Amino acid sequence: MSQSFPDLIDDLNAAITALRAGAPEPMRAFSGLAREALKPGVLDTKTKELIATAISVAVRCDGCIGFHAKAAIRAGASRAEMLETLSMAIYMGAGPSMIYASEALRAFDELSPAADAS
Repeated sequence: MSQSFPDLIDDLNAAITALRAGAPEPMRAFSGLAREALKPGVLDTKTKELIATAISVAVRCDGCIGFHAKAAIRAGASRAEMLETLSMAIYMGAGPSMIYASEALRAFDELSPAADAS
């Protein structure tokens, strides 16, 4: 990604506005889901935004990273908290890849013609 995050967020907000105009009911439902998920409960909003940022990294969504990093800052997250969160995202990005790789190998082995012969 070569665009700055403030510019990316501005561009996405314009695109989302057009999407809201074209698909108002699904977008209203999505906004309601976001509001409910982010409501403070056992976890505060800052923690939820840090979690969302980590997931954004793991799923490689630039726009999500921008929106949730900005929201985490608004919720009071420190740079140290963000770094610790990102450390977990890095760890979880690698671990699940290893698990899925082993599953892919198992699928290959189970589905290959050699498996039928045994």
